[in-house]
Amino acid sequence: MSILVDNNTKLVVQGLTGREGRFHGLRNRNYGTDLVAGVTPGKGGSDVEGVPVFDTVAEAVTEAGANTSMVFVPPPFAADAILEAYDAAIDTIIAITEGIPAMDMARAVSYIKSDGAMLIGPNCPGVISPGKANVGIIPGEVCEPGPIGLVSRSGTLVYQIVHELSQKHLGQSTCVGIGGDPIPGSDFIDVLAEFNEDDDTELVVMVGEIGGDAEERAAAWVKDHMTKPVVAYIAGFTAPEGKRMGHAGAIISGSKGTASAKAEALEAAGIRVGRNPTEVAELVVEARSS
Repeated sequence: MSILVDNNTKLVVQGLTGREGRFHGLRNRNYGTDLVAGVTPGKGGSDVEGVPVFDTVAEAVTEAGANTSMVFVPPPFAADAILEAYDAAIDTIIAITEGIPAMDMARAVSYIKSDGAMLIGPNCPGVISPGKANVGIIPGEVCEPGPIGLVSRSGTLVYQIVHELSQKHLGQSTCVGIGGDPIPGSDFIDVLAEFNEDDDTELVVMVGEIGGDAEERAAAWVKDHMTKPVVAYIAGFTAPEGKRMGHAGAIISGSKGTASAKAEALEAAGIRVGRNPTEVAELVVEARSS
């Protein structure tokens, strides 16, 4: 099994006719994802290399059976695109767009979460279930199928740690980049809960970074609810205090939000924390053999 995307995924790309949407949508199709439609208002009736383009997501659902959306819409319009996908009964919405205004996301996230739909992102690399489906910009070449789940705030570290895992033949069930914006559609707990219910995920790697308290909240949830082992990594052990590093959410406030404070909370919950990506893979090997 896997979570969020799999062989049953029927993908619609909102913004398929744009440069980035076209490039990554067709790349996802080449990986094996069932790309059934694109949506660009005003361009309905056209196609992109045989993929039909509709004016609305509702048409893509009705005419092409879409159940998953990837959002490559410019920031000023992306939140409305997310809400359009939700209103069309799309099950999983993966927003790649970076720079969506925080107030727009606050409105979208509160609306979507009231009914249990799954929104990943924004400002994220997407989701890949190796060998089944890739929705986003994660390079499938570094992934291989297996029993390890991965969830990360950092997009770049998805690629790095997946590579480290694959080098040790530790294949992945699903890799999820949740993004590092201050108002994400889903947090660590949302994705950990999905992995916890997935029969084919044996262990989960959680990749955090400085700023906020998402990792600390996840540690408490893991301690109380997780039935599978978790190994973690926190980016930013050498980051200077008071500096924002990378994502908009990666800012330290006093002694809170530091890599050391997060590692301490995770380790107190029984989660082993690697100090570099290579060590993370080594800890996964140890956890599986114990």
